[in-house]
Amino acid sequence: MNHLPPDQLASQNQSEFANFGDHGALVSFQHAPARQQKIANDNRRLRSTGYRPTTWWQRRLLAALTPLAAGQLRLIFPHGESALLIGTSSHQQDSHQSADSLSAQLHFHNWRPIRRLMLEGAVGFLESYGDGDWSSPDITALLRLASHNRQSWSQALQGKWWVRQINRLHHGLRRNSRSGSRRNIAAHYDLGNDFYRLWLDDTMTYSAALFESPDQSLAEAQRAKYRALARALQLQPGQQVLEVGCGWGGFAELAAQEFDVTVTALTISQAQYQAAVQRVASAGLQDRITVRLCDYRDVVGQYDAIASIEMFEAVGESFWPVYFSKLNQLLKPGGLAGLQVITIDHADFPRYRNRVDFIQKHIFPGGMLPSLTILDNLTAAVGMQPVASHSFGQDYARTLQRWRQDFLANRTAISAAGYDERFLKLWEIYFCYCEAGFQTGQLDVHHLVYQQT
Repeated sequence: MNHLPPDQLASQNQSEFANFGDHGALVSFQHAPARQQKIANDNRRLRSTGYRPTTWWQRRLLAALTPLAAGQLRLIFPHGESALLIGTSSHQQDSHQSADSLSAQLHFHNWRPIRRLMLEGAVGFLESYGDGDWSSPDITALLRLASHNRQSWSQALQGKWWVRQINRLHHGLRRNSRSGSRRNIAAHYDLGNDFYRLWLDDTMTYSAALFESPDQSLAEAQRAKYRALARALQLQPGQQVLEVGCGWGGFAELAAQEFDVTVTALTISQAQYQAAVQRVASAGLQDRITVRLCDYRDVVGQYDAIASIEMFEAVGESFWPVYFSKLNQLLKPGGLAGLQVITIDHADFPRYRNRVDFIQKHIFPGGMLPSLTILDNLTAAVGMQPVASHSFGQDYARTLQRWRQDFLANRTAISAAGYDERFLKLWEIYFCYCEAGFQTGQLDVHHLVYQQT
């Protein structure tokens, strides 16, 4: 019990607490200068918004999100209050971004998403969408705004260190050994061929399309992508081609039919293997295409060319050197390897590498994106020479938009197939999350061709 006289006790209490704004929200200083300075800085940032928070959670959120570096964000809190955050450089937009594209609205249905953001960072916040805790009239716009502000919001988006460590430990258990790769691939691709048929185009292609015109259908844009990669590989009739990660067999079918080559197509997904074998048989191409349920590390022989479309992202960082060494070994002298690869901005790679993001935790277990610089170093280390490259990240944003539209249009059928509401919402935000990344240039996709030397 404190036995100080009342006047001294009041003086002590005044020294331990400070008022915030006109609402007098009490914040303990605990006699720590660093703590006092942080709260003073928070107060200055919060006053700059023109909004007076009435709860501790509002205060924490606004302190974390201000100052906004770019764009405008309207926050609507559970009790109906709203705050508008205006970026310090809203007038300075990227060349391909309009002012409207950096305006977003976020409606909190309860306080849980704020708590999860503070504790678990971006991963917890995105998960809370799956739980119905927040909404936005344009989720992609919201995530696009977040991508533009990722430097100033880095502290809020990373969450607590011990949560990050738990996520990293869990991610580390999903290492892409042979057995680990089979588990990781099954977790995503073996959700069922019927599931993917509900929202993929007729080619059953689950990778970026290459749009040759604004009104081109997704199926034709996917075939255009296949042809572009085949041409980059300089495929000639009679050549032996290896495809590492064949999906449902779209590239193999087109390469055999239009370029008159023989294809050995690899997958480690049981569901994709069965569908690809059936596809080859239906097309009458059994003499031209061999589908194998086989890990790339176990392949022997030599090939004129190798194609690998968005498979490298599932290899895992510790196996990146093994992957390129194996490709170099499998190519005949002077042979070409053509990859379609998603990359992350090299400046963002160190931070990305040391955290587990939403995609790695919920969509692609064991996955890891490289940067272009890292790919250059990996291929140079095994003596592969770059021959050609083409980037088409904005086409991936359009592809993801089409997928999301078709996914939502078939929401009832997907639900009837046994997928619950949380699954549907997490996949919806997965599409939005990736679309925003490509729109802002944080992510890109490339056709990269290397020659064996």
